Amino acid sequence: MSDQESFISHLVELRQRLVRAVGAVLAIFVVLFLYPGSGTIYDVLALPLMNALPEGSKMIATGVITPFMVPVKVTALVGFMIALPYVLYQAWAFVAPGLYEHEKRYTRSFVFFGSFFFAAGAAFCYFVVIHFGLGFLLHRYEAIHIQPLLQIGDYLSLVSRLVLAFGIMFELPVLAFFLARVGIIDHRFLIKHSRYGVIAIALLAAVLTPPDLISQVLLMAPLMLLYAASIAAAYAARYRMNRLERDAE
Repeated sequence: MSDQESFISHLVELRQRLVRAVGAVLAIFVVLFLYPGSGTIYDVLALPLMNALPEGSKMIATGVITPFMVPVKVTALVGFMIALPYVLYQAWAFVAPGLYEHEKRYTRSFVFFGSFFFAAGAAFCYFVVIHFGLGFLLHRYEAIHIQPLLQIGDYLSLVSRLVLAFGIMFELPVLAFFLARVGIIDHRFLIKHSRYGVIAIALLAAVLTPPDLISQVLLMAPLMLLYAASIAAAYAARYRMNRLERDAE
């Protein structure tokens, strides 16, 4: 098979994997959206803000299609999170043919830990970052004697971005471990390029948070810890690989 034919076959397989992953997300989205109790998803995401607002306060909507788009956005977010194990499996199945036989055995571990750490990141964002962040930001309204009138679409867009960002960033140690395990990177590589990692984290925090320096710092702090955890995970993977190689010899 020529290089061009091999490249085309990889593109075809990539398209098939993407179609399956997107199809799974859409199928779960439709089920959740049509389920009579789908409004519970919105209630759960809105709960941190409703608890942080002064008593008697309400969120507002200024768009005509907001009552339709809000449930769509939150249901799509939850649908993606539920379908994540299958999405990760499709991603691993795409790269698995290029791995050695002993490396292909990590399929279940990759899917399990990838899903677990994404859920852990989303939970950390929801229960810690959003809770304390909203409390701090809304307290500033009281300090300057202003009644907050928060737009529901803006709030849910911010929450969705933060949940996805923390879920993805919590994947860093998992990704670093498996990349180091297959010999693509090691802890020295991550340490050497740490300055670029810090810049990327700062840019990500600036994009995902409001134009507020304190909010960006609150987001950067756990991301920096995750980068350090990624270095430790890569070191653990390389240490285990070296030990197995010594035992084999």
